[in-house]
Amino acid sequence: MIRVVVVDDEALVRTGFSHILSAAGDIEVVGAVGGAEALAEVRERRPDLVLLDIRMPDVDGLTVLRQIRALPEPPVVAMLTTFDADEYVATALRTGASGFLLKDTEPTQIAHLVRTLAGGEVVLSSKVTKTVVDGFLGTEVDAQTAGRLRRLSEREHDVLLLIAEGLPNADIGARMHLSVGTVKDHVSAILTKLEVGNRVQAALVAERAGLLRQAREKP
Repeated sequence: MIRVVVVDDEALVRTGFSHILSAAGDIEVVGAVGGAEALAEVRERRPDLVLLDIRMPDVDGLTVLRQIRALPEPPVVAMLTTFDADEYVATALRTGASGFLLKDTEPTQIAHLVRTLAGGEVVLSSKVTKTVVDGFLGTEVDAQTAGRLRRLSEREHDVLLLIAEGLPNADIGARMHLSVGTVKDHVSAILTKLEVGNRVQAALVAERAGLLRQAREKP
């Protein structure tokens, strides 16, 4: 079972996500609270995944994210957002959020996205990536980041491109004819060489460096 805590200031949102996720046979919502109760609930329930509203009136979602990430064994955290060019998104990614779940996501997709996140993959839509990169992170990498990109081997570079496209390890392996274990090794090496904390941050580095654009422009 995937144990989930839903954190949102609106009871209707908490109830809606709880009902949708509880209908899936392999997901259990072990807590649904507002921001002020979030840290205590996570400590007590020890969930695998937290769905955390990025904007709450009682306590800032980014503050809760930092508190959760500071725990000895923090769960995966995905931010809930309406995503109207939210300036908090870039900070959330840098702080360790593993993805974003739009509040208007089709109910039939929510359980699948939760499974993806719980499996260590990224949920980051093209809309989110484009807005973050264009609006908040800029379109160029600095000299240090460029130097880190040059550390990647040719195969690691190819894996990074597929990470940036949002592919999970199994799909990357199928595309490159590699085992999932080998892909995991490459992903670990990429994160180390780029000095980033998760796949989302690696994907954003690739976006900022224009790697996907360059790949598409190749004859």
